Amino acid sequence: MNLFNWTLKFKGFDIAFAKAELARIQSIPEDQYLAYVEEKKQAIVAYHKQHNSFYKQLAKQQQNDTWNSLPVLTKAHLQQPLQERLSTRYTTKNVYVNKTSGSSGHPFIFAKDKVSHALSWASFQDRYTWFGLDVNTSKQARFYGIPLDFIGYRKERLKDWLGNRYRFPIFDLSDIQLKKIHQKFTTTAFEYLNGYTSSIVLFAKYLKQHKIILKDICPSLKACIVTSEMLFESDKVLMETQFDIPIINEYGASELGLIAFQNTSDEFQVDSELLYVEILDDQNMPVPHGESGRIVITSLYNKAHPFIRYDIGDVGTLSRKSTPKKPILKKLTGRTNDIARLPSGKVVPGLTFYYVTKSVIEEDGNVSEFVIEQIALDTFKVIYTAQRTLTSEEEETIKQATYKYLEGGLRVLFEKVEKMDRSKRGKLKQFVSRL
Repeated sequence: MNLFNWTLKFKGFDIAFAKAELARIQSIPEDQYLAYVEEKKQAIVAYHKQHNSFYKQLAKQQQNDTWNSLPVLTKAHLQQPLQERLSTRYTTKNVYVNKTSGSSGHPFIFAKDKVSHALSWASFQDRYTWFGLDVNTSKQARFYGIPLDFIGYRKERLKDWLGNRYRFPIFDLSDIQLKKIHQKFTTTAFEYLNGYTSSIVLFAKYLKQHKIILKDICPSLKACIVTSEMLFESDKVLMETQFDIPIINEYGASELGLIAFQNTSDEFQVDSELLYVEILDDQNMPVPHGESGRIVITSLYNKAHPFIRYDIGDVGTLSRKSTPKKPILKKLTGRTNDIARLPSGKVVPGLTFYYVTKSVIEEDGNVSEFVIEQIALDTFKVIYTAQRTLTSEEEETIKQATYKYLEGGLRVLFEKVEKMDRSKRGKLKQFVSRL
């Protein structure tokens, strides 16, 4: 058995069983798949209504026996002691326990039973094979944050060793560090990159600046997987050009596992084997495929902890081509709390500012990274790292674009910084509201 799978089995996660079970689910024909999903939905609800006092209490508000009358679970519901949310027969000793990143503003501790967690890993490994990658044997170049305390740091380094990956320090992405990363690729047979989108995009910009194609200096590379942050089309094109390998978009959550993964046909394919994904409106009712709404997810196999109609805090759209067996996420817009409120009463997604500024400030490659902060109802600040300060003409162009796409009369400020203030995990939020 390969080292990573052996580690999972040693910890009590039966990966062999999980892979066999996943293969069984995948073998269900399309014309029988809706029945499978409905059966699993009803079974997991019945289980938690019987064995989980937390969910039983929550479901008391259900008006009838229909699926759409079930309560929508929010992260605020889960901010109570884990012991009060576990099903009977489960304790913190016999489940997988972890903590969410808190990027939504609502961090909490969660649990998955061991079968459910093993299935999540089987799903990851299955998707990686689409691009000829093996979690056990393919060397990974990892662009992630890392705890800086001694124990946390050593623990992550051990996990990296077991997972056959080399982690780069993304808290410092200066040119000096990017040069060291570049040099590491010349001496290591990496098969894929994996990590936060913004960090890998910054590496691609460095390569472009120095006229380097990554696959030329590291021929073993097969793919690049970006996760945890938005992937914009222009950034994807940049990475494809500078890396000369497929760029794969991954959408997941620690409490659920892999939610969607870009397939070889360039579709953002939703995991329909282990999860049931809905797009809901403000009244918690499903919207038709092709329309935008809140992404709400049910974990079909987690018996230790209920994630039933769980509002993950993101906004997205399912493609009209979606089927029960192969749902396609057409658009992932961003977090529901990433919105800007304007003096006129207008509400716009924070990502609007990304499109307003991106084309302007990247024309000559001067700006490396930027974020937008709303500091008052009528005031926004563009914080950026760059080789030189934006000219007054460039600032004025961004202001005019802001008036055009949002509304007139807004104040737009600019601040050049030496280094971006990332989260403790190394993530970079494109838009932050300070209201």
